[in-house]
Amino acid sequence: MDTIIQFFEGIDPVLGAFLATLFTWALTALGASFVFFFKSLKRSFLDGMLGFTGGVMVAASFWSLLAPGIEMSPGEGFVKVMPAAIGFGLGALFIFALDKILPHVHINFKESEGIKTPWQRTTLLVLAITLHNIPEGLAVGVLFGGVAAGLPEASIAGAVALAIGIGIQNFPEGIAVSMPLRRQGLSRQKSFMYGQASALVEPVAAVVGALAVTFFTPILPYALAFAAGAMIFVVVEEVIPETQQDKYTDIATLGFVGGFIVMMTLDVALG
Repeated sequence: MDTIIQFFEGIDPVLGAFLATLFTWALTALGASFVFFFKSLKRSFLDGMLGFTGGVMVAASFWSLLAPGIEMSPGEGFVKVMPAAIGFGLGALFIFALDKILPHVHINFKESEGIKTPWQRTTLLVLAITLHNIPEGLAVGVLFGGVAAGLPEASIAGAVALAIGIGIQNFPEGIAVSMPLRRQGLSRQKSFMYGQASALVEPVAAVVGALAVTFFTPILPYALAFAAGAMIFVVVEEVIPETQQDKYTDIATLGFVGGFIVMMTLDVALG
């Protein structure tokens, strides 16, 4: 791990954000590759993995984003917490707006949202997972941008820990996209391509987030909270309800707890 951190410390932080989110994309692709080896997966496994994803995202929102954002904010009391409160609300509203505008369908293929469109349901599913991945890429990029700005509260170790946590939870996300597509009749190759493509937005969002913070350093506390608000909205509106569609809610809950523990441990130990 020390070698990885030293590597990122030796390169431009914006490039680091791009490379870190290439890693998170690669783990999505690895998860999507399961479609070549398995015809289907049990719903209990899928719910457990989605719960794990939610736990990682919630833990990352606090330990990697909100807490550092509050710590680096000036002032005391209400003044100190206002950037985090404003950023958190704006992040949630941003995903809320995209959720209402961007056409997408949920993993169970039963619910579609956004503007009505003739697009195929497979495309809509990929757009749904892509929507999830935007705040994840932003979160990594914003932390790397804080390093580029020279802020002591932002560290390479913390940014790497966040990228590792998001990468770990992207693995089941890749499975969660490719397997339903396969069940809908797509070929293994197409199911894999759609599955891995859902995370391609992360490197783009990471670079945007890193550059924004680099050029406008005072927005960092707002940007960290913005990413946190966006991720929490996704978890509460999309991920958790999806795990409650079947009879494996306990497995999903245990997966959530496990994901939270993994991300908290990574952030505290490395960040």
